[in-house]
Amino acid sequence: MSARDRLTTILPAVVFALTAWVGAAAALAASASEIELEARKALGDLYASSPAAKALGEKAAGILVFPGIIKGGFIVGGQYGEGALLKDDRTVAFYNSIAASYGLQAGLQKFGYALFFMTESALQYIDKSDGWEIGVGPNIVVVDVGAATALTTTTLQSDIYAFFFDQKGLMAGIGLQGTKITRRDK
Repeated sequence: MSARDRLTTILPAVVFALTAWVGAAAALAASASEIELEARKALGDLYASSPAAKALGEKAAGILVFPGIIKGGFIVGGQYGEGALLKDDRTVAFYNSIAASYGLQAGLQKFGYALFFMTESALQYIDKSDGWEIGVGPNIVVVDVGAATALTTTTLQSDIYAFFFDQKGLMAGIGLQGTKITRRDK
């Protein structure tokens, strides 16, 4: 059997398994208080490890924190997580983050990320768009925590800054491309 035939044979099973996995993750949705508690803890840990993130947080119009994204895949991949939007140190809304991918990939990983919205217009975009697909809309910059020491609040030029944290597991690559963020409580 050729590699193409093997792929054609296993691909439907992989797609079915990943669809079931993402559905199961969504079905186990955490309560609002659990999401808020985890998001605040994750943001506190990020601030403790990155002074640049703390400085951005002080200037941000809002911060959307996803403390536990689960990502898995074998050729076809998916990821799911829940987060809280913090504005003026209050939780104002809850969101889901979901993504699908296809390509040379295998593994399972857990990670978190925080999006620092630097302008009110960028912050409003996530609700005006009825589900925001990252890469469409406001300008976003992914900050490498190791290089973040060169980032200062006087050099900020982008609408949104993203910090990844707490990465565990084995999965090649990490990114936000293809991720859709949708408000939970609408």
